[in-house]
Amino acid sequence: MATLLLVTERFRLDGRVAIVTGAGKGIGAAIATTFASAGADVVLIARTADDVDRVAAEIAGSGGRALTHAADVNDLEELALAVQRAVDAFGGLDIVVNNAGGATSKPLLATHVEDLESAFHFNISAAFELVRLAGPHLLERAGAVVNIGSMAGQNASRGSFAHSLMKSTLGQLTRLLAAELAPRVRVNAVLPGAVETDSLRTWLDQQDPALREGMLGRIAMRRLGQPQDIADAVLFLASSAASWITGKLLEVDGLAQPDLMPNRLPDL
Repeated sequence: MATLLLVTERFRLDGRVAIVTGAGKGIGAAIATTFASAGADVVLIARTADDVDRVAAEIAGSGGRALTHAADVNDLEELALAVQRAVDAFGGLDIVVNNAGGATSKPLLATHVEDLESAFHFNISAAFELVRLAGPHLLERAGAVVNIGSMAGQNASRGSFAHSLMKSTLGQLTRLLAAELAPRVRVNAVLPGAVETDSLRTWLDQQDPALREGMLGRIAMRRLGQPQDIADAVLFLASSAASWITGKLLEVDGLAQPDLMPNRLPDL
């Protein structure tokens, strides 16, 4: 029993403080509530106050502690304020999860430089700046960073040029941050495959049912991912159970084939 307890404790986050961006719904909300259930105090960042308030109330209802910060991560000054609020409220900072991100899915000739610059700021600049601001606190407490990328960054598929490019870039940012911050701070990334968030479920419900079946047929586990699947992987990488893992990109996709989304774009 003592050995079992010791193993369990490796995944606990008691006494640790975490910032999670994009924490109002979907994967971010699942990460935040999972961290809280593991004992962490959590700072929730998202644009919509009602969303983060709801997640904070869920955490409080389970006996945890959460601080909300309704802000757009594109506003870098808000990131500095969030870091300071975390330290003031909870006494320090141990974990940063860069979950907020994304880009409009458009093919090459419909994508403009402005699209790339906007996507870079949202996915890369904001993630970099949050880690830079949190860096002194993470170094002091031997913390961890987990970036949420995407399997889209591993593949070269038509129709999502900016999104795929930014998620690929986030992977290299992860490796560079890991090299710069080692050995005091570990930096890893989780790359989700097709996760059935509310938005994906709504979109699929509007499509021909054959599209969902086709997606499932390309996934070895024969199901879409759930936000909790990603949250559990993030918990592992943030915990002391992953104390010798840094600079890695963990694919969590149910072993999906690269052409998960059928290519419906014609040749140019």
